[in-house]
Amino acid sequence: MQAVDMMIKNVYKVSEKDSVRSVIEKFIDYRISGVPVINDRNEVVAYVSDGDIMRYIGRHKDIIVDSLYTVNVIKGDDEEFENRVKKILDLSVLQIAKKKVITAPWDEEIENVAATLGKKQIKKLPIERDGKLIGIISRGDVIRHTFKTIL
Repeated sequence: MQAVDMMIKNVYKVSEKDSVRSVIEKFIDYRISGVPVINDRNEVVAYVSDGDIMRYIGRHKDIIVDSLYTVNVIKGDDEEFENRVKKILDLSVLQIAKKKVITAPWDEEIENVAATLGKKQIKKLPIERDGKLIGIISRGDVIRHTFKTIL
């Protein structure tokens, strides 16, 4: 089985010209947690996830790791947090998105797709044909398709 046989063809995506506000609106409206960022030629130029947004608004300097299992967060000024949240909305998606995107060709064997998702610890893998986005595969897609005939 190849990636094209399993991929989701109706891909939620955003333009490289979009703001973070429009990305978050898509996350909320479609109940998703990440999308490929494409240019005018439908080429994947970045990927933005809820984790990218969390890293931006989070208070990194105030997180203290006491041990392997204990993390203490020092509470800060709520107004400061709200200001960070408001500032991110008007940023360009490319200011927070990951630019090094792992993709797979449409004819990639599903075993290799599964290996890539696992090894690279990513949740979704954009699928391309001739350098253009044509679909996406998630870890859940691989598990559902792989085990539905066995269970």
